Amino acid sequence: MSAPHATTHAPHPDLQHHFDNLEQQFESSALGMWLFLVTEILFFGGLFAAYLVYRMQYPVAFREASGQLDVILGGINTAILIGSSLTMAMAVYAGQMGRRTSQMVYLSGTILLGVAFLGIKAVEYSHKFHDHLVPGPHFQFTGADPGHVQLFFSLYFVMTGLHAVHMVIGVGVLLVLLWMAYRGRFTRSYHTPIEVSGLYWHFVDIVWIFLFPLLYLIDRHGPGT
Repeated sequence: MSAPHATTHAPHPDLQHHFDNLEQQFESSALGMWLFLVTEILFFGGLFAAYLVYRMQYPVAFREASGQLDVILGGINTAILIGSSLTMAMAVYAGQMGRRTSQMVYLSGTILLGVAFLGIKAVEYSHKFHDHLVPGPHFQFTGADPGHVQLFFSLYFVMTGLHAVHMVIGVGVLLVLLWMAYRGRFTRSYHTPIEVSGLYWHFVDIVWIFLFPLLYLIDRHGPGT
């Protein structure tokens, strides 16, 4: 008596050989991204802690330095990143639904908003160079306590600069995703890259949500302003 014919199914082309199925692959990828984001939280957390310690020690100098920042441009950039979180969420949803055109539209929108953020930040940086507020031998501040004002701007450039680097990386990742979406790589059954990348983008947006009030809004409505 012959053995019954076994039915075999070809594995999904995007399933890596060390995973049993796409669900397991997605869960592992998501876990890896969350672990990476935890390290990023620790990294930025150290910078936030240093900033808060110095702000408590030199409140007057930090208030004066914060007053040199353009709160309007900072506010516009905040609105831009909030908008980019929406378009990124819509891109993830379109990926889950397998809607190729919508994926490309929302990814393109997120990229454009990210580039707009970086452009505005570049304008802000150019203003600081023009006003000689970049820490270093050419730093100039005519108000009180220029030494601690320079400390503020050192933290400002480190924190916003690192955030901008993360934005550049994010835009690069989104360009790759846009190409993959154009090639029709994301379907209802496979959309791991776009969903995991969305976690990274939202994290970068959240970091700015903390940076904006800490750096730009020090005592903006306090006494004497």
